[in-house]
Amino acid sequence: MVSRHSDSEIMSALGIDSKTLQMFKKVQGKTLKEAKALAKKKTGKITVLGISGSARDEFDMSQESSSSEALLKACLKKCEKLGAKTELVPLRKFSIQHCKACYSTVNTQCHFYCTCYPKGTPQGDDMSNKLYDKILKADAIIFATPVNNFKISTLMAAFIDRCISLDGSLSPADPKSPKNRELNKKHMQFIELTADSKIPGSGMLKRFTGKTAGIITTSHEEGASMAISSLFMTLNHYGMSFPPFSNSYAMASICNATSKDKPIVLSECNVEEVELLAENVMNSARILRKEGPNKWVFDNSKN
Repeated sequence: MVSRHSDSEIMSALGIDSKTLQMFKKVQGKTLKEAKALAKKKTGKITVLGISGSARDEFDMSQESSSSEALLKACLKKCEKLGAKTELVPLRKFSIQHCKACYSTVNTQCHFYCTCYPKGTPQGDDMSNKLYDKILKADAIIFATPVNNFKISTLMAAFIDRCISLDGSLSPADPKSPKNRELNKKHMQFIELTADSKIPGSGMLKRFTGKTAGIITTSHEEGASMAISSLFMTLNHYGMSFPPFSNSYAMASICNATSKDKPIVLSECNVEEVELLAENVMNSARILRKEGPNKWVFDNSKN
């Protein structure tokens, strides 16, 4: 990569020494290689990940299986019939710690892998140790959540918040001191000065780009559109692509008792709806495989 500025100009502008500059360049070189690897043409079956945000489990307190998860399973089954390799991820069976909000200030910086819960350490959780890698391998991800108080479930919210590490994040400049506030501020200034949006990996790297998304929600009353809209806004800004008709909401009625919800929500109509969703997600995933993640542009000098 050819920088617009000389090393001496960068060091002078940022007030850093040569050693610090080389730390920043090392991360940039690693990110360039990662971007190239992510853009490598995939072969074999389309991989579809199904993320279930339901806390309901027939073997737990509710003594009843999840309706949103049942529709997700039907959707994944259709994807398999269309030639996909699928995996169901019930978030309730994974340990996911809360996001500590390093991203929004940049002063302590969100990293990939997450340095709040470092992978392979006693502090690491299932998000760092297991789920990030599953996401990276997926061509498409279908998110299924019940509507809890007019919003996505707590489990889904925690998962989405922690996915920020995959979105516009870098390796730490100093792995031994990843939360060095002053160093990370300088690192971000280095990216702002040297990143080129035409060169993937020269700046912030969005690892969801090139992946297709689908959304399934279930609810007893209004709130489905709010949950879908919330997920859509976040995932679209993460870089995910949404084909037409890639969301489904199965809703019962406030006029009925909640005990009558399941047969309504899991009716043939709603199962057919998620099967059509599966077809659209698969079609999009095939198209995006040909295009690659670098088809889409964004300002990679900012997070």
